[in-house]
Amino acid sequence: MLRLRNTALVIGLMAGAGLLMAQVPLAMRPAPPTRDPHGPGYVAATELPDGRNPPAKADGNFIIGPTHPPAPEMSAHAGAPQGRVYEFTMRSAGSKIYSGIARDAQTFGTPDPTDPAKLVVTTSHPAPYTRRVAVYIPKQYTPGSVVPFIIGADGPDRRLFTALNNLIAEHRVPVMIAISIGNGGGDAQGSERGLEYDTMSGRYAEFVEKEVLPVVEKKYHVRLTKNPDGRATMGGSSGGACAFIMAWYHPELYHRVLTYSGTFVNQQWPYNPQTPDGAWELHEHLIPNSRRKPLRIWMEVGDRDLFNPNVMRDGMHDWVVANEDMAQALAAKGYHYQFVFARNAGHVDRAVVLQTLPEALEYVWQGYPIAQKQGVDLKVAGPGRADSHLGVSELSETIRAPFF
Repeated sequence: MLRLRNTALVIGLMAGAGLLMAQVPLAMRPAPPTRDPHGPGYVAATELPDGRNPPAKADGNFIIGPTHPPAPEMSAHAGAPQGRVYEFTMRSAGSKIYSGIARDAQTFGTPDPTDPAKLVVTTSHPAPYTRRVAVYIPKQYTPGSVVPFIIGADGPDRRLFTALNNLIAEHRVPVMIAISIGNGGGDAQGSERGLEYDTMSGRYAEFVEKEVLPVVEKKYHVRLTKNPDGRATMGGSSGGACAFIMAWYHPELYHRVLTYSGTFVNQQWPYNPQTPDGAWELHEHLIPNSRRKPLRIWMEVGDRDLFNPNVMRDGMHDWVVANEDMAQALAAKGYHYQFVFARNAGHVDRAVVLQTLPEALEYVWQGYPIAQKQGVDLKVAGPGRADSHLGVSELSETIRAPFF
């Protein structure tokens, strides 16, 4: 805990002990300290030349930066077939799993005087939501074929679609569909987004399986694989924690995970005595104490990533420490994972995403067959008409294609 205590002392001197004892708005928080990837307790990592990414087939821990040039695959290439993106909306009234909650504006949780690991949230209440879902269908998709796919949090994510256009054309990842799902609104404890992404259970994966994937298949006449090796999840911040949690609780559904600045901290609400420390439990107890699961994981954290003042209360709100501990736990259990520590980078840093996303996708999909290399004739697919009889009255569709 030396690294945690030292950093906490810095923040305490910057902000004062009183501020650090409660949940506070982002604008009131002190700037996160810059963490040293070679500091005490951090994983041993290979420092790469500035501007370089780790090899796409290499497991282990790596340090990149301090500059972050965008990968060429993150801009449109004239010769690459361009996929099409379709959007529809989902409303809380049509969900049997998430009916919708919200926390009153400018209100925050307060520490439970009986347990420093708990926050009491009294201003959360039922509230409706609307979420957007974007579906990327590559031009190479063969109508009627079963296809792998990736689920993305906090969508729509146009950067993901751009990367896939180029990586699929270069035969570096399989032809896949991307389903980029918007969250239900708000953030952290007491919000719909927090409930969906930070809850330690299989509930969000079940929501996707029961309420999102069937709609995508029916609306766009695609067949999504049931093979967990052909299913991936991705996200940043709480969306990154969600991506890992989906696969952790449902490895029969997902084997591949990609996270930026994963919120592997104590942010779960409502409190669950089975996982009292929220997502901090993943590296604290769950991964170390469980049999290895068939997962492949790519993770990133920035040297100036989030440091919530609640760390002074419970010791479980430092995003860098959480991700470093995730890497240690995964390594100890023999997982295939790649962990990237980015110098000169903040939380879900845009420049880092532009530098690393193509390599991250290639790493995550390592080992999955790529049909083009097997000589399969992939024809251009035209998604069928939208079906107006879906049994989901809360859906409306907006088609946005092409998006470049």
